[in-house]
Amino acid sequence: MHVKKYLLKCLHRLQKGPGYTYKELLVWYCDNTNTHGPKRIICEGPKKKAMWFLLTLLFTALVCWQWGIFIRTYLSWEVSVSLSIGFKTMDFPAVTICNASPFKYSKVKHLLKDLDELMEAVLERILAPELSHASATRTLNSSIWNHTPLVLIDERNPHHPVILDLFGDNHNGLTNSSASEKICNAHGCKMAMRLCSLNGTQCTFRNFTSATQAVTEWYSLQATNIFAQVPQQELVEMSYPGEQMILACLFGAEPCNYRNFTSIFYPHYGNCYIFNWGMTEKALPSANPGTEFGLKLILDIGQEDYVPFLTSTAGVRLMLHEQRSYPFIRDEGIYAMSGTETSIGVLVDKLQRMGEPYSPCTVNGSEVPVRNFYNDYNTTYSIQACLRSCFQDHMIHSCKCGHYLYPLPHGEKYCNNRDFPDWAHCYSHLQMSVTQRETCIGMCKESCNDTQYKMTISMADWPSEASEDWIFHVLSQERDQSTNITLSRKGIVKLNIYFQEFNYRTIEESAANNLVWLLSNLGGQFGFWMGGSVLCLIEFGEIIIDFVWITIINLVALAKSLRQRRAQASYSGPPPTVAELVEAHTNFGFQPDTAPRSPNTGPYPNEQALPIPGTPPPNYDSLRLQPLDVMESDSEGDAI
Repeated sequence: MHVKKYLLKCLHRLQKGPGYTYKELLVWYCDNTNTHGPKRIICEGPKKKAMWFLLTLLFTALVCWQWGIFIRTYLSWEVSVSLSIGFKTMDFPAVTICNASPFKYSKVKHLLKDLDELMEAVLERILAPELSHASATRTLNSSIWNHTPLVLIDERNPHHPVILDLFGDNHNGLTNSSASEKICNAHGCKMAMRLCSLNGTQCTFRNFTSATQAVTEWYSLQATNIFAQVPQQELVEMSYPGEQMILACLFGAEPCNYRNFTSIFYPHYGNCYIFNWGMTEKALPSANPGTEFGLKLILDIGQEDYVPFLTSTAGVRLMLHEQRSYPFIRDEGIYAMSGTETSIGVLVDKLQRMGEPYSPCTVNGSEVPVRNFYNDYNTTYSIQACLRSCFQDHMIHSCKCGHYLYPLPHGEKYCNNRDFPDWAHCYSHLQMSVTQRETCIGMCKESCNDTQYKMTISMADWPSEASEDWIFHVLSQERDQSTNITLSRKGIVKLNIYFQEFNYRTIEESAANNLVWLLSNLGGQFGFWMGGSVLCLIEFGEIIIDFVWITIINLVALAKSLRQRRAQASYSGPPPTVAELVEAHTNFGFQPDTAPRSPNTGPYPNEQALPIPGTPPPNYDSLRLQPLDVMESDSEGDAI
């Protein structure tokens, strides 16, 4: 009962409202608020009222403007970067080493035979066009050349450039064209690669400033087409095995060999070997900084068996990275030259980004809308993996095949001239597309936590002339069990990788403008211009609630009055009396007099048919009921 009574009081209070009109509410607020300006508006004379009204309005506008600036600054999610230096025992980084040549020429020569012959003919045509008649009787594989030929472009007249095939029209017999000789010997002749699609009806030209660049890119494109048709297991067997490449290994005071390395196949460099890599294995710690506590390697790159036209660089490609990250060694690696001892001192930088909404980064790549094709390697997310997966995905959708240099999703095929004749033109167009790059950059995000290894590199000749004889003898005997020297300076690389010091730098982001900063500035501006506080804002919120409350009550009252007017308008004649309403409610057979009445006629138009007299219903002056005790007291008074 008490709860019901309390709820009824609350309902009556809601129906009653604040009890003010709009004018009374504003006057009450100005008279009772703790803000200084509104009080003076109602307390001063007419002139001062106007002055204080303008001042209050001006300062209110200033406060709102300043608040807008601070809120916009806060919502810009700016960050500040702090740099701290720490000291602790460091985990040794993963070290990836690759040979500059992806394959041994002795094992892939049969695959590249036609391409090498065509390459030799191209070089003869470029270097000595007048002597290339001697090779005219040689038969070449014209299908390779016809698919993606090299052309000569004379740009001395920019409005009418002259384009001619390097071999003229007869590719099998190598018939030289006098026009091509003149163009090739003329100043301003450039070489380009012609890429066509739709049976040669749509072609583009990829220009080069040097013939060296042109033939290198052309040979690499043709080799990609050949290797894309070979199973990966066969490609692994054609590359350099770890037992031949890694001659000696020492980590700190512990010996190691090629079995301590993880082998992966990287299309650019063939077999690559990674030390201290894996998602499940524990990272190896470094006992102390310095050369004697790092990783020492002696490698044989076998330069004498390099593919002559595919690889023009000799040495070892290496990269330092986190233990659980995939090595994108072509983009982030460095070269170590053969015949030298390369010492690499390492310093560690740790990057910590805040993430959304402050920095567009991701922790594990789960929210990135790009399918990661490097997940098969069980590595962590990186922006390089995302960008290459995005390009491969666009390649598959646009060219209907995947590029040989990137991982391939299940069910797709690598591009080659036999199954996809237009792939080179499609690949070149996609590679030069700015829209494609911007799309991938927009979808991919950086990793929120990253570790970078800064390297200090120094080199010296190794071995020295005085010691190279015995060193090569020992290494040859250990690898080939031969008393003869099977190694040479041009194929040997020595590496020393170590921490320079155990100090590491942490570059960390923090919010430049946090919630405390925002509230402090909002309160400072409000107090300075208006002399207000948080309580003043609560008062203002109170008057807003009362204003809405009064508005709702007025709307409800207006709706009720409109409903009553519609109910009165539904009767055609005068509204029924209370007696008629009561009779209709109690006597279901009662029918009111609905006959039309004339203003000249009396209450009964037919004087002969008078109504039967009866007891009329009570005539109430009001339907309002009085309490029982009041009625009893009235009756007692009447009795007295």
